[in-house]
Amino acid sequence: MPAKPLAELIDDCLAPALAAQGFAGRSVVAFWPEIVGERLAQRTRPLKIDWPRRRGAPGEAADPATLVVRVEGAFALEMQQLGPLVLERVNSHLGWRAVGKLVLKQGPVAPPPAPKPAPPPDPATLARIEAQVAGVESAELREALARLGRGIAQRRQVAADDTAS
Repeated sequence: MPAKPLAELIDDCLAPALAAQGFAGRSVVAFWPEIVGERLAQRTRPLKIDWPRRRGAPGEAADPATLVVRVEGAFALEMQQLGPLVLERVNSHLGWRAVGKLVLKQGPVAPPPAPKPAPPPDPATLARIEAQVAGVESAELREALARLGRGIAQRRQVAADDTAS
């Protein structure tokens, strides 16, 4: 059996919980910072989408859904004023006019998890970087190049770890 990407397995696990809250998939929840911007995402979280109970007749336009968003109390007024823009961005993300109303629920919003610091490169890589910059005469330039090399090695190591799982 071929290995499956973790994203596919997570979708299968999260689908029932998200469906219970009215989300057809995880895209609105997962891409909330990209949809509304980092500033709004720090103070808000989408809770659910309430779909209308009644279905329209065939050929009739369906009523749009209501997006329920948790917002920190002090930020609620600003979010209310930005409501039309948020609805426009959510609908653009979904690709159709799915959401027509925004309901704000005041309450605490947990901060997004901080990214874990990347582990330092292994000693052999560090020694190789130091050997490559040893011929540079300027101490400041040598240190800057060594920092750059360590940063690149660290990113490559993280990228290799991400693809290995």
